[in-house]
Formats: sequence, structure tokens, C-alpha cells
Amino acid sequence: MDSERYNIQVSVESHYIEKESDPDQSRYVFAYTVTILNQGSVAAKLLTRHWVISDSDGRTQEVRGEGVIGEQPYLKAGEGFRYTSGTILDTPLGVMQGTYQMLADDGERFDARIPPFRLANPRLLH
Repeated sequence: MDSERYNIQVSVESHYIEKESDPDQSRYVFAYTVTILNQGSVAAKLLTRHWVISDSDGRTQEVRGEGVIGEQPYLKAGEGFRYTSGTILDTPLGVMQGTYQMLADDGERFDARIPPFRLANPRLLH
């Protein structure tokens, strides 16, 4: 596959949501903001998502679905899309990663990799 034509870059920032979390009940809530940039030369639409979410006890869950936050963003070359979503873990530490399946204007389907990012209660990191 031609990386100059199909080049979707994904970056993620995560935040611990203390006011919605309840450590006594093993409930840790995290928000994450994803930025998707089309750095290729061909426009593409985000069709589906596949997340792999792991907590620090070794439990892993997979989440698959259409689009993101109810949308299937269409990104022309040079355009970006940003959204915020969230997840709940049973532990104060975890990792998320995955892929977005993209459909380019020329009919090519390809995966945009979501690099691993950490979910962490900042109080544990001091």
C-alpha cells in the first residue's frame, strides 16, 4: 500500500475523571481525546473502529463498531477530525490501542493504526 496516498495519523491524550470514579468500587473512569489527521493524498472515510482495552490485572476487552461518536468522518487530504470519548476500567491503570478501518475515495480499504496509550490515575504515578 502506498503510504503517500493513504496516511492517516492518530494521536490520543487521556485524562482520569476523578469525580466520576469510585476506587472503593473498582471503578476508574477515563476520557480520551483522539485527533485523526489525513496526511495522505487521497480523501478517506472512517468506517469502523476496533479498540483493544487492557487493564493492569491482565483483563482485555475488544470493542468494535461503526464510526466514532455516532459519526463516520470524511477527511480530505490535509484535514483532521477530533473527538472525545471515554471508558471505564476496574483498575487505576490500563492501555488502549486499536485501528480505524478507512475507505479511500479510490476504493482502497486500509487500517489506520491507533498507537497504544496509557490510562492512569495520576495519583498512582507520584
